This record gives sequence, structure tokens and C-alpha cells, in this order.
Amino acid sequence: MPLRNRAPLLDLDPAVVDTARHLAAKAAAPVVEIARSHTTVSVERATLRLAGITGADSTHRAGDVPWVNRVVDTVAEHCGLQDGVCGPVFHALAEHNLGSLTELAEATAAGQVTYRVPTGRDATRAAKAARTAVGKGLRLVDRNRAQRDKMIARLGDPPRRPWIYLIVATGDIDEDVVQAANAARAGADIIAVIRSTGQSLLDYVPEGATHHGFAGTYATQENFRIMRAAMDEVSKEVGRYVRVTNYASGLCMPEIAVLAGMQRLDMMLNDSMYGILFRDINPIRTFVDQRFSRQVHARAGIIINTGEDNYLTTADAVDAAHTVTVSQLLNEHFAHEAGLPDELLGLGHAFEINPKVPESFRLELAHALLARELFPDAPLKWMPPTKHMTGDVFNGYLLDGFFNLAGALTGQSILLVGMMTEAVVTPFLSDRDLALANVRYVLDAAGGLVEDFRPAPDGLIVKRAHQVLGEAVDLLARIVDDGLLNAIAEGTFGLMKRPPDQGKGAAGVVARSDDYVNPAVDLLDEGVAR
Repeated sequence: MPLRNRAPLLDLDPAVVDTARHLAAKAAAPVVEIARSHTTVSVERATLRLAGITGADSTHRAGDVPWVNRVVDTVAEHCGLQDGVCGPVFHALAEHNLGSLTELAEATAAGQVTYRVPTGRDATRAAKAARTAVGKGLRLVDRNRAQRDKMIARLGDPPRRPWIYLIVATGDIDEDVVQAANAARAGADIIAVIRSTGQSLLDYVPEGATHHGFAGTYATQENFRIMRAAMDEVSKEVGRYVRVTNYASGLCMPEIAVLAGMQRLDMMLNDSMYGILFRDINPIRTFVDQRFSRQVHARAGIIINTGEDNYLTTADAVDAAHTVTVSQLLNEHFAHEAGLPDELLGLGHAFEINPKVPESFRLELAHALLARELFPDAPLKWMPPTKHMTGDVFNGYLLDGFFNLAGALTGQSILLVGMMTEAVVTPFLSDRDLALANVRYVLDAAGGLVEDFRPAPDGLIVKRAHQVLGEAVDLLARIVDDGLLNAIAEGTFGLMKRPPDQGKGAAGVVARSDDYVNPAVDLLDEGVAR
């Protein structure tokens, strides 16, 4: 039963909820302004990817260098990025009478191009050419969105919620396809391809199909294409549309968002603070990049998954529960401001309370139900236990069963499959099969139990939910006073202290000039305004 169609269970005070959202908007506003007034090397590269640049320089002594990196780095060296790359790039394209951006990149690598910011009629012509090229890229994104809608209409969505979300991550895209296909046949609705360890800290996107990732597979345009094509075939076989997920995070967040839109991925992990907290990426870089990437996701109809569950792996899941709610409210505001509607907002939360804590399951239900009632139209992503998994696989299997039951009881939307060997060893395929059997049993046995679940109005679950919401409001009020960037620097979220002037990728942030030109930003902003 959709939550909108039943009476609320927690009796949350609408005034308190409104206050929480108002404070989240106030806390986010200065950061949104920073995002609107700055660009990054990855935003500029993403724009050129929309405009059609592809390929890499395979002659470089350090290995393949994407042409888009070569061009943006050279523009930055010659005339800076404060005016955007499009003016210098499309002026140079016309000036040298070259037929494509790839040809321009090759000439750039050969030292044959000097970039400058055009003025007068040259600037007008360059801006027009850039808008035409970027518009073509966005039309491809639009066609992919329409194609997804057609396939869902023809094949159908999974017949029940929550959708079952399962991870593959062999390092070899071809092996990933085999595992993903078998997982879909076994009942998985969403296939998530984990990225290779450390890719989030690469300031470039590798080219081509890859077969050598570590604890994951590289996110590349070709790997996206391969997996999407394979899951299209499996979708026809199983009679339901199988969704594909990857990661739009790290130093190349905007570029990966663009590539996902171009290859019709369906979900992307995209959190406003994860890269700051857990990868030590510069806060300003992250907030600028996440706004652009979310605008792309909105255009592509891609559901984002946020990362609040990660806070509970470094902070106590009871004491820090309100920080998850605060982050969800901030993520919601950032998403809405960038044009993402509720139906594309997969806010994250997790089942991470120590099972030895008295009443732990009731507390988990309180936290899960609070998220469900605060965001009734959002496809929430419910994450399984990892922090308190041990080598006792029987205990782990039972804990995952409780997690699945909590998901069924509280009407979660996306259920990531938990495995009894999670966080202990790399799970075997047999572990995954057992985990899927666990999910299927619980969801089939519980059926529509969500219709019958009614916590006592004066019971622990309701009181705990009210307590967490109240603590979230108090924290948001402090963040409004102190500033979100200061709150992050002080370790408010996940106990990680990240100052705004430090972190990886800070050198790639540039304040926009008054003459900044970026047709991707303009066209995406126009989409938000519609």
C-alpha cells in the first residue's frame, strides 16, 4: 500500500516538519549560491562531453589521457576557466577550421592551438556553436529517457516494492555482465556495478571497456553501454525492466552523470556530502559538482541514491540518528533546487544499530518509519547491516532477515541485498544466492504486512521518531547559525572533519567571471525553471 494512501503512523507535528524543511533550506542557501557562482574542471569537461568530445590520447607516456582532459587543462593554462571553456574551444574550432572537437584535441596535444577568450562577434559565434553542440548531447539524454519509459511501458516494472538491489563487482565488465544477468534471473530488480577502488579520486574518466578493476569495475562510458545493453536483453527474458546503477561521485561526478545519461543508466549514487566526508574531496568542489550532476540526472530521469547510511558506519547509529535525518533534509533541498522531483530522490538510510542494544529492532523501525513518513513520495534506499557483521554467518543471516522484515514493515522502496559475510570477506556467489533467498522469503511471507503494522501511539517507536526529529531540528538551527561548511569542518556528520579550504581537487575550483559562458548550465537551468 503506498504511504500516501494510508494514515500516518507517527503523528508527526506538521509545524515541526515544516520548520525542519525551512531550516534545511536556510542552511543550504549559502552553499547553493557558491555552486551557482563557481565552476570546476569536471563541470567544464562534462560540458564538452555533452558537446561530443570522445576518445583519449594513447601516445602519452603516463598512459591514455582523455582528450577532454587535454583540452580543458590547456584552456586553463592559456586563459583560465573563469569564463568557461566553451568560448575558447569553439572559437579555436572555427579559427582552425577543424571538423570536430576530437580533431581540436589532437591539434592541442600537438601544440598547434593557442586558446583565448573570444570577444565581440567571435564570442557570439562561439557561444552559438557551443549551444548547438551541447543541445545535441542533451537531446540524446532526452531520447534515452523516452526509451526507458517505452521499455517500462512494454515490459513492466517489478510487480512489488521494495525493489531488490544487488551489487556486482568483479573488476571485469564481461564477468560483471554474466553475474548481473544471473542475479536478475534470480530476482534482482536493480543491478549496481561497484566502482574500482580509488576511482573516485581519479581526476579523469578512463576510456573503453575494462577488465582489471580492484574490488569493483571502472566506471567508463563503454562499460555503461555494455551493461545497459546486456540488461536490456535480460529484461526481455524475465519480463520486467531491470535497472542499472553506478556512481556519480568523486572528482569526476559531473562527467559520470553525463555519461550515465548518454548510456541510459537508471540510478546513480549521488550524495551531496559523501565525497567530502569519506574521500576527503574539497567541499566547494563537491557542492559545485553535485549541483551540475543533479541537474543532469533530473534531465535524464535518473533516480539518485544518497549516502546517509555511511554516517552510521563511523558514528553510533543511535546517538547519530538525527544527523541522518538532517542530511536527508539537506539532500532533499539540494535535489529540489537542482530540479530533481521527489520520485527521483532515493534518500539513503541504514539498519546499523548494534544488535546487542536493548530494543534495537524497535529503534530501527522508528528510524526507518521516520524517513518513510518525512519523505512519502521518495524512493528511499534502505541499506543492510554491515558494521556489526561478524564471522558468525548464522547470526549475520538472521540479522539480514530482520533488516528485510523492517523494510517490509515500513514500506521501503529499494532494498539493498545484505549478505551474511558482508564486511568480513568478499562474498561468494553462493552467499549472494542465500541472501536473495532470504529477501524473497521475507517479502513473500510478509506480503502486505505494511497494511497491518500500527505502532502504539504512546509506544517506544513513536516516541523515538519524535525524539530524532526534534534533535534534527535543533541541529539544523545550529547549522543555520554556524554555516553548513563550518558544521562539516567540525565533524558534525560521520565524525569526519573537513575544512572548506582543504581536500582533494581544490585546485580545480574556479570562481565564474561576469562573462562566464556555459550552454549546458544555461540549458539545464532552463529545464529547472520550466
